[in-house]
Amino acid sequence: MQLSARVARAMAVGVFAWIVSLPVEAATSVLIWPIDPVLEAGQKAGALWLENRGTEPSNLQVRVFAWRQGGFEEQFQAQREIIGSPPVANIAPGQKQLIRLTRTGTAPAGQEQAYRIIIDEIPAAIAPAADVAGTQAAIRLQMRYSVPLFVYGDGLWGKPDPTGERSNDGVGKPQLSWHPVTVQGRPYVEIRNTGPVHARLTDVVLQQGSQQRPLVEGLLGYVLPGASMRWPAPVAVTASTALKGRINGQESAEPIRQGQ
Repeated sequence: MQLSARVARAMAVGVFAWIVSLPVEAATSVLIWPIDPVLEAGQKAGALWLENRGTEPSNLQVRVFAWRQGGFEEQFQAQREIIGSPPVANIAPGQKQLIRLTRTGTAPAGQEQAYRIIIDEIPAAIAPAADVAGTQAAIRLQMRYSVPLFVYGDGLWGKPDPTGERSNDGVGKPQLSWHPVTVQGRPYVEIRNTGPVHARLTDVVLQQGSQQRPLVEGLLGYVLPGASMRWPAPVAVTASTALKGRINGQESAEPIRQGQ
């Protein structure tokens, strides 16, 4: 099953609010780590931790979707390659829950596979509104968290090994190029990744002479292997415009070459 582009965009945002009535009532707060889990080649399972930092019990549903990019859109599909267990967690205030991420098979050799772990808050039963005029109504916030998961086949690694037990020669790197496009009269930047692994793009700026204009502040988004994604440009792009940004958490920004 492939989800619609609208649902996919909602998942990619990571957090949304479900408005029932007025005013705001939010008693749960979930801390999630690691925020960038990976399953390296040969690793059968990994761990994701959920911690309830709120004042009330938190009921959470955990699902794992296959993640693709096509037509410059995020796409999420049901899958059985990665199982998150338990699929539903009830976490008391101040307590933690381990979510085990288990492979059911093997990833293709030399390839990265992308998934999204979607964690939805299950709201408690909501009592009928006591006052139609709204003076005693309340808003329940239903939170959605979206965590990327990358899985690797033999011969390809997602991250360097700090223990030195394996060679880091197989650590994959994205291969990025960009070019300007116009969509319905508006300037866009299109970025393509021909490398074997994803690119996580942050602090991406257009540079024209001595002036820099950010595409967005902070995280721009991801470009998966073999995919192209587009983002609106804050200014018209000329032949002399340069693009640079931080890729996969590197400390400093680097230029992204302009291509076709």
